[in-house]
Amino acid sequence: MDYNTTREPLVLPEYGRIMQTMVDQICEIEDRELRTKAAKSLVNVMSLMNPSQKDISDFKQKLWDHLFIISGFKLDVDGPYPAPSEESVKPKPGPVSYGGHYIRYRHYGKLIQDMVLKIADMEESAERDELIFLVSNYMKASYLAWNRDTVSDDLIIGQLDDLSMGKVQLPDDMQLLDSGDLLLPKPQTQRQNNQGKKKNNKRRRK
Repeated sequence: MDYNTTREPLVLPEYGRIMQTMVDQICEIEDRELRTKAAKSLVNVMSLMNPSQKDISDFKQKLWDHLFIISGFKLDVDGPYPAPSEESVKPKPGPVSYGGHYIRYRHYGKLIQDMVLKIADMEESAERDELIFLVSNYMKASYLAWNRDTVSDDLIIGQLDDLSMGKVQLPDDMQLLDSGDLLLPKPQTQRQNNQGKKKNNKRRRK
């Protein structure tokens, strides 16, 4: 059996495999005049396949462009329009511009880094101390999201000092929350949930 999955992929599937086969056959015609005549006839057939688009101003040119595309840009004929180049039809993607923001510690993200710098510019106040406490605990929770074992408070305080360029320190009368209070419970898998339900059902039966 001859399946489509074993055939060459269609360049423009909307025209079908028969049209692609006809284009391949035209490319093999040695006489340029006959090849051009066959190409014009095929474009007329292609226009019948899209009658609703005949009112478009550049409809004919699009059909000729499709003809060249289906041929893999190998068709050499005297068409009414210049043949498109493969580069113009399939342009290479331009370079992706990445943000130029430098993030000191990626596990905290840029938002925390900006918040620390904002706090560094604030005047000494109870509100500033409370913000330092909140941000420090958030940093500790973010760190634990990547390393669920443990993290020392000295490490977080040191990184806070580093992010603020020495302008923000945790007040002496404040202490970071315990890691256990900041860690979220690990999500249970469906299998673990099912096992828990079975255990509860057994207990109820007893």
